[in-house]
Amino acid sequence: MATLAYPPPPLSPSAVKNTASFIRIVTLSAIAGAAIASRLFAVINFESIIHEFDPWFNYRATRVLAAKGFYEFWNWFDPTAWYPLGRVVGGTIFPGLMATSGVIYNALRAIHLPVDIRNVCVMLAPAFSGLTAFATYLFTREMKDESAGLLAAILIGIAPGYISRSVAGSYDNEAIAIFLLMFTFYLWIKALKQGSAFFGTLAALFYFYMVAAWGGYVFITNMIPLHALVLVFMGRFSSRLYVAYSSWYAIGTLASMQVPFVGFQPVTTSEHMAALGVFGLLQLVAFTELVRSHVSSKQFQTLLRMAAGTIGVLGFIAVVVLTMKGWIAPWTGRFYSLWDTGYAKKHIPIIASVSEHQPTAWPAFFADLHILIFIFPVGVILCFQALRDEHVFVIIYAIMASYFAGVMVRLMLTLTPVVCVSAAIAISTLLDTYIDPVEPVDPENPTAPTSATPATSTEHPATPVTPRSTAARTTGVFGIDTRLAVVFNTFFLLLIFVVHCTWTTSHAYSSPSVVLASRGPDGSSSVIDDFREAYYWLRQNTPQDAVVMSWWDYGYQIAGMADRPTLVDNNTWNNTHIATVGKAFASSEEVAYPLLKKHDVSYVLVLLGSLIQYSGDDLNKFLWMIRIASGVWPDEVKEADFFTSRGEFKVDDQATKTMSESLMYKMSYYRFNELFPPGQAADRVRNQKLPTVGPTLDYFDEAFTSENWIVRIYAVRKDDELGRDHKTANAFDAGKKRKKGRIAKRRFALE
Repeated sequence: MATLAYPPPPLSPSAVKNTASFIRIVTLSAIAGAAIASRLFAVINFESIIHEFDPWFNYRATRVLAAKGFYEFWNWFDPTAWYPLGRVVGGTIFPGLMATSGVIYNALRAIHLPVDIRNVCVMLAPAFSGLTAFATYLFTREMKDESAGLLAAILIGIAPGYISRSVAGSYDNEAIAIFLLMFTFYLWIKALKQGSAFFGTLAALFYFYMVAAWGGYVFITNMIPLHALVLVFMGRFSSRLYVAYSSWYAIGTLASMQVPFVGFQPVTTSEHMAALGVFGLLQLVAFTELVRSHVSSKQFQTLLRMAAGTIGVLGFIAVVVLTMKGWIAPWTGRFYSLWDTGYAKKHIPIIASVSEHQPTAWPAFFADLHILIFIFPVGVILCFQALRDEHVFVIIYAIMASYFAGVMVRLMLTLTPVVCVSAAIAISTLLDTYIDPVEPVDPENPTAPTSATPATSTEHPATPVTPRSTAARTTGVFGIDTRLAVVFNTFFLLLIFVVHCTWTTSHAYSSPSVVLASRGPDGSSSVIDDFREAYYWLRQNTPQDAVVMSWWDYGYQIAGMADRPTLVDNNTWNNTHIATVGKAFASSEEVAYPLLKKHDVSYVLVLLGSLIQYSGDDLNKFLWMIRIASGVWPDEVKEADFFTSRGEFKVDDQATKTMSESLMYKMSYYRFNELFPPGQAADRVRNQKLPTVGPTLDYFDEAFTSENWIVRIYAVRKDDELGRDHKTANAFDAGKKRKKGRIAKRRFALE
């Protein structure tokens, strides 16, 4: 009989099973509660407010849906966006997020809970984080067991890599997308293991929900086909794989084409061709298996070689011809930028200008994943050891997500789930090994029992262990002291992980971009509310149809909070329109003024962080404005003109003439010298001393400057009544003012 390091509890197998089920339910509920609570720091520290930039458009669209109904929302044309072009909203968005909030809003009102739509939008991401934890539990349970599933649910619930996009107020597509991602993967694995068309259909339906919710659905579109393809190459083709994939692809593709923004892309774009190709390959393999069962082996080999060669050549020719004729769209710039990190900077600067599209810095991996980044490879190795079909999926997911997270910081979001799953498998395996009470047999005295061997009891039989555990083993862990040491250290590391996640969430990811927090030298905290102050001023002091020009980053916020038309916004669909704004900011007043008048611009909004060291201002984005504008007007806007002879980007006395005369420079530093003693004005972001004499403006009037000088708004002057340009008119007015101070000479009437 195997010796035990400690006696198991005296419970019957049925009691153990029931108790374990109850504990799992309670634990999952607690995990969901912890996941939601950890995302509420933003509401507690600030208020219930929408964060960032894109969420403001999503919130605005959801208000239309809640107020006017789905069909009005579906056919909504927004004339204030991309003035004067406007935007057909229903056909240019993924409506899943808005539809989800609308359903929840109407359901709550149906049971007489009159909540505001804003609070529904603010709390949606935390609520779905609890569902994500449950989906991750189900997925990991298919990989190992329930204990690993609970660990994965705990890890995903508080991991900063996921919290960064799901705090309260982060009303973006990712708020529901990660739940849909993990649940779709779970249903795919379930369909594959059982060969079930039912689970394959469910996977297709949740895939459709994912398509309607987030553009990252392409990750699923290629992950599942890649998994199926690898299984075929490994010689693991089966009827289970055929049924699962065929049901998922056929129903999922047809369903996804019902989303207007997607349309026929699943059968006309290169990003979707892999899924179509694998679907065709599985049909061929299934047909081959059918033929194999009806013909001799020699005839089969001949037929197989002829068929494979013919189909391969015809398929290649078909793809080439369809691509050349334009029926299959080539890879998009965003896709190319994933394989060549310098591609976007060279060819599509609008993509490279987005901070989320930059390569991920190494410290970001530790900040978002902490100790999991070191445990994660162990879980992948354990998957290699078992290497069932579902483990192959985790391995592929880990490899692909690790690469994509390295080339684009935004895709850290897709890496976090598989890191949590793999780390949970590793930690669970470790704990299973050291909590298992069965000790190995001493090779010198194989029959000697230990004092920890429990007495035989027929009333309360010990908890049964697996046959593998009861078998005599010559290797393993002796004694309870080693077990306690390893378990204690494991839980200590997990405790450190919880502390890190809590600190990172509360300090780094719970501050809305529209409200900034700062801490003084004495430790006191203060709130910087310049953005809402400026947007409120626009809303209250400008005409309803006043067009505001700003860089595209703030377009959604201006439309959402100030309710004013904008030239460009965060949709970034029209590169020429964005380049026009970049050209205006990079040009002198004389060049920019007629450009703004042509687009009916009434006000110009710029951000300046030089006073309080806010690094996210427009001068730090100015080079991207120049690059985007030079891509459309290379002869008029040249990046080299903004650098000194030594290749430096300067705003001090060494700034080039083109730089110092640009509209961005003038609007940023206009009257800025007045905040400092004479000759001591300095830019605290770029650490440069500014010229003694600041810039002047002839074509614009300062309309508003926020309390901390972060947001500055300028009114575009109307045309001069006498038809003069404003610079000449200003010079004339200045001359008249000087004459008023002189002694008037005696004048004689002409006879």
